[in-house]
Amino acid sequence: MRQIPAALAVLGLSALALTACSAAPGDPADCDRAASESTALDLIDVTGEQGQPRARTSAPVHVTETAFTDLTVGAGAAVTTRAQDIVFTTTVLNGTTGQTLLSSGTTVQQVEQWATFSEGIATMLECATEGSRIVGAIAPDDLSDQAIANMGLSEGDSAIFVIDLDKVYLPAADGAPQYVDGSGIPTVVLAPDGRPGITVPDAEAPTDLVLKTLKKGDGEEVDGDATVRVHYTGVLWETGEVFDSSWEKGTTAAFGLDGVVPGFAEAIEGQTVGSQVLAVIPPELGYGDAGQGTIPGGATLVFVVDILGIDEDAPAAQ
Repeated sequence: MRQIPAALAVLGLSALALTACSAAPGDPADCDRAASESTALDLIDVTGEQGQPRARTSAPVHVTETAFTDLTVGAGAAVTTRAQDIVFTTTVLNGTTGQTLLSSGTTVQQVEQWATFSEGIATMLECATEGSRIVGAIAPDDLSDQAIANMGLSEGDSAIFVIDLDKVYLPAADGAPQYVDGSGIPTVVLAPDGRPGITVPDAEAPTDLVLKTLKKGDGEEVDGDATVRVHYTGVLWETGEVFDSSWEKGTTAAFGLDGVVPGFAEAIEGQTVGSQVLAVIPPELGYGDAGQGTIPGGATLVFVVDILGIDEDAPAAQ
């Protein structure tokens, strides 16, 4: 049985995020979580505390269509789009032999990335909520060739997955819209998927840091030691041109507050998950007179940041 951190290698996924199109966030209230009906699931016995799933079978399990059911329904955020990041713990069995192939946790990955490995996993995750335990039997046709090879399955074998959905990140800021006062500040218009469009006014850039909360979330507060996962778009005040955007890359970004420019860190420290923040950062709190990459020296930066969640373990600063 393979243990952490073997999951990504066995499941054929890289720790580096893949580029994917962002889907509309969706409304959790409209999410229809309909479990499948299959007597094959009755052959799977699941044990273990939440976050430590274990399973065994009383007979071979074969399905021609992926079937799943929720053994526990969590009260956390729902998976409403395949562009969302998730973390789960899983135990995987060969449906034919009952052999345990894998027992491991995963790193943060988009649901869409799991779909490239197994459409069945993505199906099991759709509209599931954080804190849920899901048991499913995945049909061979819902497993990629890479998945079948990596798990050592034979032709016609189904795969049994028990998934404890440990964390579901927001697809975009979902907080309550806030009244924004002040003149001469950029305006923000959101696309259906939550992606911001930023218009810089035809005016001199402010010389002090400007911070505006556009949406106020009700989630966990960001402290100085947190590793924050966000979506962001950054434009230059002088030209209005986008110089960096996680939305355009198709992946979220995660960092500690000591790994970003001071103005960006100040913009998100003390904010809450689900919030969206507008920050106008003067050069001395950005990249100064030297600039960096496509950012010229002396540039005033404008960011719109969606705070999607807080990672449990801090990666190296980016």
